[in-house]
Parts: sequence; C-alpha cells; structure tokens
Amino acid sequence: MSATDPNLSNRPERTDLVRGLGLWSAAAIVIGDTIGTGIFLVTSDMARAVGTAKLVLAAWIIGGLIVLCGAFCYAELGAAFPQAGGPYVYLNRGLGPLWGFLFGWMSSFLERPVGMATLAAGFLRFLGFLFPVVAAPLFTSHIGGYDFSFTLAQPLAALVVVAITAINYLSVRMGGAIQVVLTSLKMGTIAVIVIAGVLFGTQPGLETAPQVTHLGVGTIGGLLTALVPAMWAYNGFNDLGDVGEEIAHPQKNVPRAIILGLLTVAGLYLLANVVYFRILPFTKLMQSQHVASDVVETFAGSRGATWLTVAMAISALGALHVVVLTGARIPYAMARDGVFFQFAKRIHPSFRTPSGALIFLGAVAALLALSGTYEELYSLFVFGVWIFFALTAMALFRLRKIEPHLPRSYRAWGHPWTTLIFLAAAVALTINLWMVRPVRSSLGLAVILGGVPFFYHWRKQTGTSTLRSKQS
Repeated sequence: MSATDPNLSNRPERTDLVRGLGLWSAAAIVIGDTIGTGIFLVTSDMARAVGTAKLVLAAWIIGGLIVLCGAFCYAELGAAFPQAGGPYVYLNRGLGPLWGFLFGWMSSFLERPVGMATLAAGFLRFLGFLFPVVAAPLFTSHIGGYDFSFTLAQPLAALVVVAITAINYLSVRMGGAIQVVLTSLKMGTIAVIVIAGVLFGTQPGLETAPQVTHLGVGTIGGLLTALVPAMWAYNGFNDLGDVGEEIAHPQKNVPRAIILGLLTVAGLYLLANVVYFRILPFTKLMQSQHVASDVVETFAGSRGATWLTVAMAISALGALHVVVLTGARIPYAMARDGVFFQFAKRIHPSFRTPSGALIFLGAVAALLALSGTYEELYSLFVFGVWIFFALTAMALFRLRKIEPHLPRSYRAWGHPWTTLIFLAAAVALTINLWMVRPVRSSLGLAVILGGVPFFYHWRKQTGTSTLRSKQS
C-alpha cells in the first residue's frame, strides 16, 4: 500500500484501543501536557538570553503566536487522521514512509524519553526548593571538557519516571480522569500566582529592567535563543494527535481541544510573566533557579512559597503523566506497522493499554534522567521536536495539493500564511539552536539519522510502506 492511499481515513475502527477520552479529557491533555515545569522555571533563562524584561515578554508573545499557527496545522491533520501515532501518520501520508518513520524513531528515542526525563528533573528541582539536600552533589567527574555532577535528584527523577509510567500502564480512562484533576490544579496554581501577585506584590521589577535602544542582529539572536525555553514551555499542543485513536468524536473534539487548550495556556503564561517582572527586580530574576517560588515568597513568605511549590511539583507530575500517555502510542503505532521493535505493539489484555511501548519509553527515560540536568535535557528536546514541526507543516501543504478532496472536518485557519509562519519559525529556531548548542544538536541529529538503516531493514522484512497495509 502506498503512503498516499486514499482509503486510509475511511478504514474501519480497530478494537485494540478504546475511545475513552471526551472533549474535556482531551482539552485537559493539551493544557496538562503544555503546563509542566517551564512556566515556573525558564523565565530566568530567557532573561539571561535577551537582557530585558520587555524582550522576555516579547519572546513569550511571539512564541505563543507561533505555536497558535502550529495548532491550526495540527488541528486539521489530527481531525483528518484520528489514529494512534499522530505526526507519524501525518508525515507518512503527506511526505512518505521514511519521514513518518524518522519522526516515530526520534519521538521514541529522543523527544518523549527526553521530555519525560526533563519533566522529572523539573519536579526534582521543585523538590530541591523544599529540601535543598536533593540538589547537593553526591560526586563530580570530568569527561573531556565537560563537568558532570551527580546529585540525589537524578536517581529520584528516574524513580518518578517509573512510577508515572506504571500509572499509565493501568488504564487509559483512569489516565484521562487523573489528567482533568491535575490540569485543574495547574491552572489554579498559575491563577493564584497571578491574582495574589497583583494584589500583594509591590516591587516594580519591570521598571528596573535595562532598556533596548535598537533591534540589531544580536537582539534577534537573543530572541531566538530565548524562544528555546519558551518553546519547551509551550510544547504539548502537538501531542493530542498521538492519542487520536482514543478520542471520542475526534473530527470535532481534536480541533476544539487543541485550540481551546493552547489559548488558555498562552493567556495564563503571559499573565504569570507580567507578575514575575512586576515583583522581582530584573537582576534577581535572572539569577533565580526557582522563579515562581521566589516570586510567591516575596508576598506570601516561606510558608506560602512552600505550598505553591508543592502545587508546581504536582503540575510537573501531571505533565509527565500526559507525555507518557501520548508518547507510548507512537512506538505502538510503528510496531503495529512492522517498523519498530515488535514488543512495542503489545496491548495489555485487561487494561487495554500499550504495555510494551510504555515499558520501553519508561526504561529509556529513566536512563536519561540519570544522565543530565534540566537545562541540558530541554535544549536537546527542542532541537529534535522543531525539525519535525517544520516537516509537519510541509506535509500539510503537500496534502492540500495531492489530496484536495480528503474529508476535512476542520481546515487550518489562515492557511497558507499561518502554516508558512509556523514553518519559517521552526526552521529559524532549529538553525539558531544548532549554532548556539552545536554539540547537543549534533547528537540529536545523529540519533534521528541513526534510524535510517533500521527503516530499510524493517521495511525489507515486512514488505510494506510503513502504514498499516494489513489493517482490516
């Protein structure tokens, strides 16, 4: 079967997975996947990159507009192809089997495991605010020019990954219900910071920030660098399609959940950052390792900061939960097509969850959690993800051209201009990140290209073009 088989979207439902996620569960997945650790931590990284509060806020706004353009793109594709694996299916259909496979390979070995490890590391950073001993180095070593520090946080992060993977192993319906509760808590946490900061915060941090006199090449480079942590914080709008096979009425609910969820997140992020800069002096904010906690401590004292930090830590767990939930469906979909390790297609006979894929992702993520820190992990994550954001935008363009009569219950708003903006931003961000962090980016590219020989090996074995030729 070719990668452009027009009958793909009309195939009968499979019974391996169940459509147990309604609109609110789907929207909670988008919001819960997006709001994790970034909004509470990365503003200081962004401040160091651009040097002014106004440019940090500009980076958040620009990032929000870019991902909104991306959300329109993913909403159209997710509604047209509501199948497990999300972009794995879109790229297969739009660009060809190799590109779909490389996305799935990158996601299985880089994006999802790194995302899981990063969120676990972020959770332990919050824990370090409450119990500083967690962040104390157990030992340090030197590998070439790299100083490696091993703390108690790293093995604890690995244990957190294992625990959340086990929860997802048990039930998809339980997972959706848990996500609604955790997402409500996350939104409430940000709302408390914003409202209490406006009512009780007094220090005019925004006014003390340095001013920018002109928009030069250095400023543009700084903005692109600041967009890296911002895009880590915004990441998640794109993941709902991974569980498209488990969403009820996906043609309506996928677009609604993606756009509603992202608009909610962007509004909360902007309000939170205005409060951060209103309360903390810019120089202190740049140095902060716990921005949101330090902000709360200024007006609520150490006890208030402790309670809000606990809520932020739970937010990180909620994001980790949904990254595991959505991520396991990608290696599952690939294995079902015969182009991944076959244990990943196992479905638990009682829980109806992709047990093999969950165990695989949990194991890889736990190893990564032992190896790196929060900042190191999210930079690697963003590089790998945004390469495929650009390719997904290309897939939408090509599908509009080669399959104009494909049933589309939702059409991307503003296409082709919004899709072009998303594509251009993805290319610019990827190139800039390569220039700023060449070693880590090269490592990420090596992992992606390492999948090419496996693709041809598995394709030769199965005699298929990656999509499910044997599906009924």
